[in-house]
Amino acid sequence: MPFSHHSHSGQFCPGHARDSLEDVVMAAISKRMQVLAMTEHMPRHDQDRYPEEIDAGLTLASQFNNESSYFAEASRLREKYSQQIELPIGFEGEWIRPESADLVQRSIATHRYDFFIGSVHHVHTIPIDYDSKMYQQARQISGGSDGKLFEDYFDAQLAMLKALKPPVVGHLDLIRLKSDNPNGSFKAMPEVWQRILRNLDYISSYGGTLEINTAGLRKGMNEPYPKLEICQAALKRKLQFCLSDDSHGVDHVATNYDRLLPFLDEAGITSLTYIRRGGVSQGKVDSRFPYLDAEDVALSELRSHIFWNSLETPVH
Repeated sequence: MPFSHHSHSGQFCPGHARDSLEDVVMAAISKRMQVLAMTEHMPRHDQDRYPEEIDAGLTLASQFNNESSYFAEASRLREKYSQQIELPIGFEGEWIRPESADLVQRSIATHRYDFFIGSVHHVHTIPIDYDSKMYQQARQISGGSDGKLFEDYFDAQLAMLKALKPPVVGHLDLIRLKSDNPNGSFKAMPEVWQRILRNLDYISSYGGTLEINTAGLRKGMNEPYPKLEICQAALKRKLQFCLSDDSHGVDHVATNYDRLLPFLDEAGITSLTYIRRGGVSQGKVDSRFPYLDAEDVALSELRSHIFWNSLETPVH
């Protein structure tokens, strides 16, 4: 699949990713990808900094400056490589506390983004995908079990969905990454499964797109985000899907895409959506983003794309 709607670079996400943004773009071009959405992390409040960001003296003010530099460079790259690849400019939103919405709205109002990804990386303001120690801290606050933490995670996700209505919902079941059984079935936890279905219903109600994210495979799980059972439930709700590698450097671009076709076939997914920057006069996907456009493509059509030639040697 020659699309990714989720990427990061070391240039604008230091300590968390690698390589310049332009190098990431060039890696996507070299693999004959059609779309690489640039989606660096949005600014976060000072109390929400990661340990390495505290050590580096990162502040909210410096993050605002970084965001401006990112948008300027992304705009330059979009123009420079416009004949070779679609480069929508977005960001990955955060939901840590209700005040997080203020920062998302500031980003939308300050820069002419094409879209954004709505993600949850924190529960009880604690990162749940950073390391096992922090995951366990969040789990203890929830009551000491994965199931209770999962419930709180999907409740936080619903709050994010209602407040922000993100055009793309990122790695919907990220919460399983550091859990005791990351490959287990959510259906075995009825209270959790009910929340997942509730959230899918809400995404469907406002027309959001669900991201299928191969980072889960890169991190040792046997399915991408979200799991097969969630994709099948989403299909029943007529949800659309887009693809992402969640790359954090050139070596992540299109990783594990060779494993996607069997997964999509098993899920019953026959078409995918991809984002492009359309003309302002075209039909709007989201009124906040006047240039946002989306198109569907049949999986049968994608199978013949030249992109697959770049994956003759699978990368895991």
